[in-house]
Amino acid sequence: MHPLLRHAKTHEREIVSLIGEFVECESPSDNAAAVNRFVTLVRERTRGMGKAMKRHRAGAFGDHARCEFILPGAKKDGRILALAHSDTVWPLGTLRRMPFRRSRGRLYGPGVFDMKAGIAFFIFAMRALRDLDIPVRRRVLLQINSDEEIGSPSSRAMTESAALGSTAVLVLEPAHGPQGDLKTARKGVGDYQLRVHGRASHAGLDFEAGASAVLELARQLDRIAGFTNLQRGITVNPGLIAGGTRSNVVAAEAHAEIDIRIASLKDARPLHRRFTGLRPFDRRCSLEVTGGLNRPPLERTAANRRLYAEARRAALELGFEIDQCAVGGGSDGNFTSALGIPTLDGLGAVGEGAHAPNENIVTSRIPERVALLAALVARL
Repeated sequence: MHPLLRHAKTHEREIVSLIGEFVECESPSDNAAAVNRFVTLVRERTRGMGKAMKRHRAGAFGDHARCEFILPGAKKDGRILALAHSDTVWPLGTLRRMPFRRSRGRLYGPGVFDMKAGIAFFIFAMRALRDLDIPVRRRVLLQINSDEEIGSPSSRAMTESAALGSTAVLVLEPAHGPQGDLKTARKGVGDYQLRVHGRASHAGLDFEAGASAVLELARQLDRIAGFTNLQRGITVNPGLIAGGTRSNVVAAEAHAEIDIRIASLKDARPLHRRFTGLRPFDRRCSLEVTGGLNRPPLERTAANRRLYAEARRAALELGFEIDQCAVGGGSDGNFTSALGIPTLDGLGAVGEGAHAPNENIVTSRIPERVALLAALVARL
């Protein structure tokens, strides 16, 4: 058995224990104090492994954090950036109905899959390199963002700055599917808001004097649905709509929030022109369009393919195979890849149920994922 895999298997109980600690320290995006408690916990669990963790204030959000590990090897050339996020989609108190537990070969709990296990894996991967005195050529920086689940509004600049000084970016988001595929392509993500201003009137006494914003919005949404192009990987989803005040009033206002996904950055500008080029069917109404692309797509660039190939070779040395996939969701890796920095995503846990009540990870896959992270860092 490969020494890194043996080390991970030997410490599996400790890894599971750390995952449990992380899951039971709830950290929803909208609760800065809770996120900060989690950051403090991570700082305590990495104490003595590197330079003191630096905390970066983020206004209304929890602190972002950076930890540079001290690893074996001579003078370091360049840096590897490992990306994670501390925030989850689960509100405080979720543990009461979704407690951390182990059942039938899986670990359950809010945030266990997305993505607290990934953080625990990386800590133990760095511990393996230290314990086994395996030389590492690069400096290794772990950055944990506090606002990834809500679009990374305060951490994006910090992520991009760190990426520009790095030779590779490893994203600790969960793997895809039961085989644990790495993510070598992600769609770009954006949001548009369409607000319709109409003219109110009494639906019975003065119907013709009104211009219904609700009816105009319905017509616009039918038009917007035509922006979807599955062959190009473009999806447009009006996910939230609202309007009107009463059923006996011709609606003066209506609005929709629309999710967009694109597989290629070159589709962003034409799609934006289609949104901003919308014109009312009823000229008595007016349209207000805001929003745009939030995360650029993570595309299969030559640099990203080379990094995946390195991970695949590392897995084969450990005694297993690993594959790649493309997914529709975004991550902070989208930002780094768009800058041209080699980026590999999905290096975290194997499991299922992200953002769902059945969120879980497969315990038998823990050692190989920890060993893969350690081996990849050593190869780079």
